[in-house]
Amino acid sequence: MSHKKKPLIFEVSQNNFEDLVIHNSSHLPVLIEFMGIWSEPCIKTEYAISDLASEFSGQFIFAKIDIDEQEELKQQFSITNVPTLVVFKDGKEVQREEGELQAQELRILLKHYGVFRESDHRREQAREKHIAGDTQAAIILLTQAISSDPSNVRVALDMAQIFLDIGEIEQAQSLFDRLPEVAQKLDIGISIASQLNFKRLAQNTVGIAQLQAYILKSPNDYQAYFDLAVCLFSEHDIERGIEALFFIQENDAEFKEGAAKEMIGMVCNMLEGTNPEQAKLYRQRLANLISQ
Repeated sequence: MSHKKKPLIFEVSQNNFEDLVIHNSSHLPVLIEFMGIWSEPCIKTEYAISDLASEFSGQFIFAKIDIDEQEELKQQFSITNVPTLVVFKDGKEVQREEGELQAQELRILLKHYGVFRESDHRREQAREKHIAGDTQAAIILLTQAISSDPSNVRVALDMAQIFLDIGEIEQAQSLFDRLPEVAQKLDIGISIASQLNFKRLAQNTVGIAQLQAYILKSPNDYQAYFDLAVCLFSEHDIERGIEALFFIQENDAEFKEGAAKEMIGMVCNMLEGTNPEQAKLYRQRLANLISQ
């Protein structure tokens, strides 16, 4: 029988605010979301916090306040935008954030109040080592994190990302394939799956240098532009890759039955979890082109 604590998630009203928020905040941090059920950013934020409340069961309280149902609380806290997140600790408001927060931003917020996994701390250290060029140290840190907290699938995803970065495609694919479906569908999992796909596609091209030479010789060689975009994406060069696709879309939207449009959409999906603002800009740019 499982003894895992249930997530502490409550619908809060004026009647129970004192008990659920004020009193409880003396024991645990309380994260309040002032939300509207009609707002997509509110719903996304609610899902993200609920997932974290399940992951960190019993470590913080998630209090949801519907501003349309709780006008008095809305006025009391001067809520003008949703979602608005308010953190209560020891009976008082200690932090406020407006707008949708991504899962990683919420993790950083919660860590400030002592809600975090030690393995995530090692993930951060590993990321810093990898960026600084000490990939071996990063792999050692992630190996330690996996050993101490095997349930944290994000550690394994970070390891798969490092394998991709150093060109160990088969190791990355093998590790990724062994992960549960729920891990593969996380934002970082979707990103890694897309990168693996681009790596495989790139292996069937002549490579960046040769493709650039083709384009220099034949500026309207759309196949070369398309293959170049694939290669650039496989190397994390999103900006240059997307520009190659937009060049095709602007000049020959019907190339390979709209292949550029389709791949721009794929890249936007890949960016949605890690860089939603950039994904939104690319989608808007594509929509503007299509409507012309």
